[in-house]
Amino acid sequence: MTALVLAEHDNSELKPATLNAVTAASQLGGDVHVLVAGSGAQAVADAAARIAGVSVVLLADDASYGNRLAENIAPLIVSLAGDYDAIVAPTTTSGKNILPRVAAQLDVAQISDVMKVESADTFVRPIYAGNALATVQSTDSKKVMTVRGTGFPAAAATGGSAEIRTIAAAANPGNSRFVGAELAKSDRPELTAAKIIVSGGRGMGSSGAFSIIESLADKLGAAVGASRAAVDAGFISNDHQVGQTGKIVAPQLYIAVGISGAIQHLAGMKDSKVIVAINKDEEAPIFQIADYGLVADLFQAVPELEKAL
Repeated sequence: MTALVLAEHDNSELKPATLNAVTAASQLGGDVHVLVAGSGAQAVADAAARIAGVSVVLLADDASYGNRLAENIAPLIVSLAGDYDAIVAPTTTSGKNILPRVAAQLDVAQISDVMKVESADTFVRPIYAGNALATVQSTDSKKVMTVRGTGFPAAAATGGSAEIRTIAAAANPGNSRFVGAELAKSDRPELTAAKIIVSGGRGMGSSGAFSIIESLADKLGAAVGASRAAVDAGFISNDHQVGQTGKIVAPQLYIAVGISGAIQHLAGMKDSKVIVAINKDEEAPIFQIADYGLVADLFQAVPELEKAL
């Protein structure tokens, strides 16, 4: 079995989620190839070639792939699919956008959010917001799957020496065009790759109150997260959302401040190694999964915690 992994990148840097996807693909029991579709992405291909366990890197360098439009990349993957038994991508915004189109065009069922590979055709994935795990077996000749990064260790980023093959771009369907993007820039770690995350919830009360979360995060060298309730209330932008409809994280330390612990949020962070909860409601569900819990007013506890660090 040969698997093709869709690399996650920004045309200059390979994203860590790719390493987890490579590990998942390697557990299928065959060769692992990586597809780098981008514009001016030679550095990304070079980085992919150094990943341990990767035998071939396919580089499709074309202006039409510069903004990673799903409508353009999906036909490229479909054109390559004949040589592969499995198509794998990380469960990211990009992966979840591109692979369903690939599965539809190949007329196979997509297997989403895989967190364990039992065999080449049997996988474990969460259902009911992570409250249950389903073991599914696919009889399709080609497996199209997104994999949850927190379910697989990252492959070694160095040590490999894969062959880099330059391939031609697929025909551009011309049914979409890139208009623009508003990207949030921060010196803090990327949320899905951070070892420490400090998240705030509805209990913060306002967007201004998030300054104490940000201050603590900066002290710890952590990323800033948020619950869906905080995002919906307009306290912080949705690129910080952790949860079933946000980002799935599993840091070494997760500090939940003013977060009640709705199922939607727990589905995105309950695999964290150590969970610390600060909430004035001692009945908050978050305390049921927290390793350490503090029943206190967050506006007093968080500044005191920061001062003590």
